[in-house]
Amino acid sequence: MSTTKSKATAAVVDSTAETVNETAAAAAKGFDKTLTAMKDGMEKASKGFESQQVKMKESVEKAMKTAEEMVAFSQGNVEAFMKASQIFTTGLQDLSKHLTAQSKAAFEESTSFTKTLMGVKSVKEAVDLQSGFAKASLEKAVAETSKITDASVKLAEQAVAPLTARLTLAVEKFGKTH
Repeated sequence: MSTTKSKATAAVVDSTAETVNETAAAAAKGFDKTLTAMKDGMEKASKGFESQQVKMKESVEKAMKTAEEMVAFSQGNVEAFMKASQIFTTGLQDLSKHLTAQSKAAFEESTSFTKTLMGVKSVKEAVDLQSGFAKASLEKAVAETSKITDASVKLAEQAVAPLTARLTLAVEKFGKTH
């Protein structure tokens, strides 16, 4: 019976050894699969991270470029405003000089007219002289008003030109849909 027991024990030992070997092989195979899956996952994660880094870098560069463009554009706006202000100020000075000269001329004409009026000999002569002076003064006032209006309109157009140019540029540059 000991032979039978020995054979049975040997069969159990062989069977157990085979099961242990199969289990070890399956475990090794599972470990290899897990290791491969981890390597693949890490590789994919690494590639994804690199891809995100590239996209983030591109986004930051684009944002910086846009910020630089906005600063440059704003600087251009300030320069245009300064130029418009300078044109307007110079134009107002010219208009003021013209108005001052006209006022001085009108005062001198009035003074001269008053001296002439004091030297008349009759009421009719005074009325005729007064009528002529009033008519001439009114014609000069209308002509001067027309000149001042034209000069004011021209000044406004010149002063607004730099700002209009910036507005046109803004529409061209930022009006595009991205």
